[in-house]
Amino acid sequence: MVTLTEKASEKVKELLAAEQKSGYGLRINVSGGGCSGFQYGMDFEEKANAGDQVIEAHGVKLFVDAQSVPFLEGVQVDYVDTVQGAGFAIQNPNAKSSCGCGKSFSS
Repeated sequence: MVTLTEKASEKVKELLAAEQKSGYGLRINVSGGGCSGFQYGMDFEEKANAGDQVIEAHGVKLFVDAQSVPFLEGVQVDYVDTVQGAGFAIQNPNAKSSCGCGKSFSS
């Protein structure tokens, strides 16, 4: 199951409010691509699709499609803000390796 830290949840809520998307959730998926073979994707969606796993985390709905579920098992999504930049950071215990930017991985 995917988990979202409290800090990441607060940032998602802030972004949803800024885009006036009340009631929307966050879709997290995995697709082929990136320099390591697979890449993460995140987008706002109003509702789950058939077959989605729906997870509630700190008041945020997460939608994960059935194909992405095995790749995202045990994943934690955090929001980090450092001198090098700010953004969502994904910790994936299933990744055998990942690229330097952290946006793609191999499984």
